[in-house]
Amino acid sequence: MPRKSPKNTSDFSSEALSHAIVQLLRASSKKELSARRIATLLKLRHPHEKAAVIDVLKQLASKGVVQEVKPQTFMLKGAEKSLTGRVDRLPSGNLYVICEELDKDIFVPARFNGGAQHQDTVRVVLTSRPGASRPEGRVVEVVRRHRTEVAGTLALHRQQWILQPDNTRFPTVWIKGGPELPLKREYLGCKALAEITAWPTHPDEKPEGVLLRILGRAGTHKAEVDAIMAEFGLPAKFPQSVLREAEALPDGIPPEEYARRRDMRQVPTFTIDPEDAKDFDDAISVRRLDSKLYEIGVHIADVTYYVREGSQLDKEAQKRATSVYLVDQVVPMLPERLSNDLCSLKPHHDRLTYSVIFHLDLSGHIHHYWIGRTVIHSRRRFTYEEAQAIIETGEGEMAEEILICHRIAQNLRKARFAQGALNVEQEEVKFRLDENGKPLGIFIKYHKESNQLIEELMLLANKTVAKHVGLNAYGKPSGKTFVYRVHDLPDPEKIKEFARFVQNFGYRIRTDNPRVLARSLNQLLQEVKGKPEENLIETLTIRSMAKAVYSTENIGHYGLAFDYYTHFTSPIRRYPDVLAHRLLSYYLNGEGKKPDKRKLESLCVHSSERERNAADAERESIKFKQAEYMSDRVGRVYAGIITGVTEWGFYVELTETRCEGMVRLRDLDDDSYYLDAAHHRIIGRNKKRIYRLGDKVYVLVNKVDIQKRQIDLIPEVY
Repeated sequence: MPRKSPKNTSDFSSEALSHAIVQLLRASSKKELSARRIATLLKLRHPHEKAAVIDVLKQLASKGVVQEVKPQTFMLKGAEKSLTGRVDRLPSGNLYVICEELDKDIFVPARFNGGAQHQDTVRVVLTSRPGASRPEGRVVEVVRRHRTEVAGTLALHRQQWILQPDNTRFPTVWIKGGPELPLKREYLGCKALAEITAWPTHPDEKPEGVLLRILGRAGTHKAEVDAIMAEFGLPAKFPQSVLREAEALPDGIPPEEYARRRDMRQVPTFTIDPEDAKDFDDAISVRRLDSKLYEIGVHIADVTYYVREGSQLDKEAQKRATSVYLVDQVVPMLPERLSNDLCSLKPHHDRLTYSVIFHLDLSGHIHHYWIGRTVIHSRRRFTYEEAQAIIETGEGEMAEEILICHRIAQNLRKARFAQGALNVEQEEVKFRLDENGKPLGIFIKYHKESNQLIEELMLLANKTVAKHVGLNAYGKPSGKTFVYRVHDLPDPEKIKEFARFVQNFGYRIRTDNPRVLARSLNQLLQEVKGKPEENLIETLTIRSMAKAVYSTENIGHYGLAFDYYTHFTSPIRRYPDVLAHRLLSYYLNGEGKKPDKRKLESLCVHSSERERNAADAERESIKFKQAEYMSDRVGRVYAGIITGVTEWGFYVELTETRCEGMVRLRDLDDDSYYLDAAHHRIIGRNKKRIYRLGDKVYVLVNKVDIQKRQIDLIPEVY
């Protein structure tokens, strides 16, 4: 005979009520129940009884027994199969959750986002039916917060202090002053950094935070750059313990270190780097062996000689994982003592290196190679422009060595593309700055043959090191643990979408298989050279590809058409290269600890995340400088190309400056416009004027918000 339910909470102790609720959730045919429904089923009708149910449910949620899946609706944890993924949050509060297990991202409406923020790691359960065209779900748990500190501008809203984040994907934060930094009226309009102390669980709630630091008056150069660094968690300084360890390193090279290395100091050696570079981590040596063969040495700074595993320098480098190159400053992985001095392969100094030395013919065919530690002495530091002049004229210092390398590099490049490598070369946006960091001009930097010379020799060294470790003497996988740079095959759905997009411009690509696709994409990229849509199509080609990452599991590198590839050539600015050097030393000489695959994979994931974070910070730095530059050009008209269409407007990239701005539909006063998403266009309801993705347009710069890094445009109709 069933147990009679108690009539009120006086029959329940708090513990008994908890037990009854858990039993009810466990026995229910529905996976989730509202607090009201639970109270009804337990025959608790009085308001204070219903309040007690909610209190107990909140306690159970805090203990991790249940989870609140919707406002005042709960389910037992683990009652539903869930997936884990990373959040891509839109300003609207809607999310896309990127899960490795699924081909498509999971759409999560704002009302089910569970308070998840951009790039958080979450658990999500699917709510869409199997076979639905787009998976939908709801967030049931935030596993890990991507960021706990937020940068933005301080303001007042109904007498309540708020922080308006620079990142529009992050919601407004309610702000409290801390004991060491009370809120003052003079801080209004200042850039600030806040720590989140309470996260929202529902879309209509805002996070709460406490003020950490005032960065300066919004719109000023220093405040905006400091805000970008704070926004992306970039450290402004090295800890004193790290600096002391760096300063304690000796200047000279001990005699025994010369003795244990291959001495390459008499071989003609040079570096080629950007004009403003200070950390020269690669050098090239060249000498003729006979009438057909050349010895080409690729020499890489031996960072691991100075940065010992487990040291303070190593821990900090591991934490940073990469150097970050903002428009007017570098956030280095290693202190200047190493990056710009001891490890930098400066001319006229003996330097310790890790080298791959090839015997090559002019076609680029390898007849022999050797890998090991060396000591070099660079004779000349070239800029890319100086090396390019020698390639074009055939004259200049060390011209013979540079021309030999150029010829080999061009043949390596030709062979790589013949094997199916993608020929994607995005242009670089550069700025001319005054002494205060204000942009005076914007110019585009293109990669020429001198860049290709270094690129091809570095690719050859990276591939050779990866194959040396990854394959045994019989050409079979060795099974050795190593850090690879991998690039997966493209997502078929993204490629289909891209193929539909380029049809708008009259182009076609073949998608029969990955190799055919690569050839077809290269042909497309050649066809768009010099056309207005060139940069747009190159950018979207990259976006349609998978992201290259670090991993101990080798799946090859699709973009380069290499079965084995690693990063070995930039240990001053990339931590995975440091790991590759250490692993290579273990396999060559038995130095160091036996590789721990689980730990290395964790470091690969961390390095990939920090690399993404660095790329995002660099982009924001460029957007800030572009907005600052265009703020003095309000009212001017520019030619541009439509690069994106949305329900609230369309994006235009200005051809002259590569700045991207938005034309908002609310600013189009000649008609009422709507989005035709299927055909990537905006259409006027009455006059039928069309703004289509890829169209060339003329726009007037209407307004610039430096703080938000936004440029508002208005079409000029001729």
